[in-house]
Amino acid sequence: MSDTPPDRLAIDPESPFHNAELLARGVGIRFKGVEKHNVEEYCISEGWIRVQAGKTLDRKGKPLTLKLSGAVEAWYEDVKAGEASPEG
Repeated sequence: MSDTPPDRLAIDPESPFHNAELLARGVGIRFKGVEKHNVEEYCISEGWIRVQAGKTLDRKGKPLTLKLSGAVEAWYEDVKAGEASPEG
């Protein structure tokens, strides 16, 4: 597997950009220099993330999301943890 997350990824299983295997590795997101833990979907090339808008739900029972624009960085949590530990 690559150590670079895909350009676009979503946690919603009904999304065409959902990938359970990649999500199981743990994906970290930094948006405008701040780590975010509430990201529903992201796109690095287009520079946006989707976050849940409070506890509001749509008529199908899914959370409403807001699309925020800005610089997006993504990494795998297991790779970041591996870099921090000394080898020996």
